[in-house]
Amino acid sequence: MTVGQPATSSLGASFSRRSVLGGIGTGTFLATMPGIAFAKEAGTSFPGLTRIIHEYVAEKKVAGMMAMIGFGQAPAQVISAGSLKLGGDTRVGPNTLWRMYSQTKPITGMATMMLVEDGLISLDQPLSDFFPEFADMQVLLDPEGALENVEPAKEPITIRQLQTHTAGLGYTIISKGPIQKAYLAAGLTPGRVSRNRIPGIDPGAPTPDIMTFVKRLSELPLVYQPGTQWSYSLSHDVLSAVIEKVSGKPLDQFLQERMFGPLGMTNMFYNVPADRAGDLADNYAPFAGALIPIDPGATSIFLDKPAFAFGSTGLVGTAGDYDKFLQMLLGFGKLGNVRVMKPETVKLGMSNLLPETASTKGTWVANHGFGAGGRSGLGTEVSPAGTFGWGGAAGTSAFVDTVRGLRAGGYTQYIPSNAYPFQSDFPKYVYADLTGTAQAGAGKTSP
Repeated sequence: MTVGQPATSSLGASFSRRSVLGGIGTGTFLATMPGIAFAKEAGTSFPGLTRIIHEYVAEKKVAGMMAMIGFGQAPAQVISAGSLKLGGDTRVGPNTLWRMYSQTKPITGMATMMLVEDGLISLDQPLSDFFPEFADMQVLLDPEGALENVEPAKEPITIRQLQTHTAGLGYTIISKGPIQKAYLAAGLTPGRVSRNRIPGIDPGAPTPDIMTFVKRLSELPLVYQPGTQWSYSLSHDVLSAVIEKVSGKPLDQFLQERMFGPLGMTNMFYNVPADRAGDLADNYAPFAGALIPIDPGATSIFLDKPAFAFGSTGLVGTAGDYDKFLQMLLGFGKLGNVRVMKPETVKLGMSNLLPETASTKGTWVANHGFGAGGRSGLGTEVSPAGTFGWGGAAGTSAFVDTVRGLRAGGYTQYIPSNAYPFQSDFPKYVYADLTGTAQAGAGKTSP
């Protein structure tokens, strides 16, 4: 990822649909030092990361920030500073609710793997087995070209391709030209930012119910031939529909019964309850050295019920609840005495599921693998074995390192996520402290 500079000319110039919801998950889960080894004592400190977090808050780059880092199944260590809003009295803490945005994708990915484990679907099964309207898709000859300039798809879309963003689907935050306009007109925009209009952003038509969403998506051409190109997409929203079709339960109900309930994730929501509005951190846009509130917690759009449980970007929750998900991954399907997935299923979901025919050149995941909704390690110096994770549009980042028994999450709320380097560099901060390589001044927060 290239870290962008905040715009200084006009608020509109600092926003695009890609900048608001884009940069999602672009935290580079890198351990750039080969042969990393570090102590796993519960008392391990993180002086560099602590300094960085406090600098961000002291310099009013963010209102509040938190990190949770743990080893194995041990309780996480917490670093926090600041408040839920600039000048506010409520400090960031265990009850703080954060907009997870695309950190939703690995959760949806693992929910999909549960159905694989159940024998109800398989990774290489065609999507058209569940939604026949996706048979015989057309593909744009030019990803930014006329919608009429198409050729037939050379192979069917599969569950594997949906998990790994190689199905050829578009995304309004990535796509350009006529296909982006068609997506906007059809309401294929499953992402929420604010109740208010944001300069530079076309909100598009209202997002429809999930089955209408799927039908409209199937009527538009693909951007790439299935299985040929990694391109960030709506695929996990389609998986939300697959989960509902196969299980007979909407994604939010499925997650509650199969994951959130058993793991004790009681603070994870698609629709934040009114009595929890006081726990929801404000979301900001950094602009010209100041923070512009774009979604105050007290009146947040996340207090409204979404059109459906978005598989790509819909969850809001506490850092502690997301840490339980990370613990489950690190425990290969088990948290404490509760098992929600078989070890082999979780290991498969965190492995490189990319089709051999798919290119990642020039993308956010170049030189990395990609699993069930998150980047996965290939066992190289820049892509360490056992790493898996993703981030969110509001500057959040989370990953596990199963080789070293590490889990880590970083939380704050600002859009676009590349306004500061916190998301992209969060794993580097963690590893630098663990290896004792954090240097004085390494925590400078200017982009």
